[in-house]
Amino acid sequence: MLNFKQKLNKVNTFIFDVDGVLTDGKVFVMESGEVVRNVNSKDGYALHLAIRKNYTIVIISGGNNKAIQNMLTKTGVQHIFINQHDKLQCYKDFIYSNNLTDEQMLYMGDDLPDYEVMKRVGVACCPNNSAPEIKAICSYISPQNGGEGCVRDIIEQVMRVQGTWEIANW
Repeated sequence: MLNFKQKLNKVNTFIFDVDGVLTDGKVFVMESGEVVRNVNSKDGYALHLAIRKNYTIVIISGGNNKAIQNMLTKTGVQHIFINQHDKLQCYKDFIYSNNLTDEQMLYMGDDLPDYEVMKRVGVACCPNNSAPEIKAICSYISPQNGGEGCVRDIIEQVMRVQGTWEIANW
């Protein structure tokens, strides 16, 4: 059985949930009805760096927030699946159409809709403030909460293990 750091060597694709992972899970509803979420800039920077180093970034979210989608697109994320009520089927379709294996996938989720996908991937990880059922199946629990740097934490760990976290090449 491979340990956590050994599993990171096989990862070439990061999959992230949005609410509770890329955001802190809080939703602010404006008087106009617009929904506003909070994203950590260090997480966004890490996504950008991973893309520059040829990692694939995938977003699978049950939500449908256009502002988050626009921010991710500007960061360079090309695979954004929003309004997904069957995350497992979305995941299966993605890996099949891209000829990928479960072992190459790292998924960071925080709550029950992420559970089935996380049971399949090579590396399941979560923010510190995730649901207990999610924590129970994870290879790694970030010390950071959702929206507070957990995405940066796991991207940096993978890139350091694989030798792609190099300051000189940024």
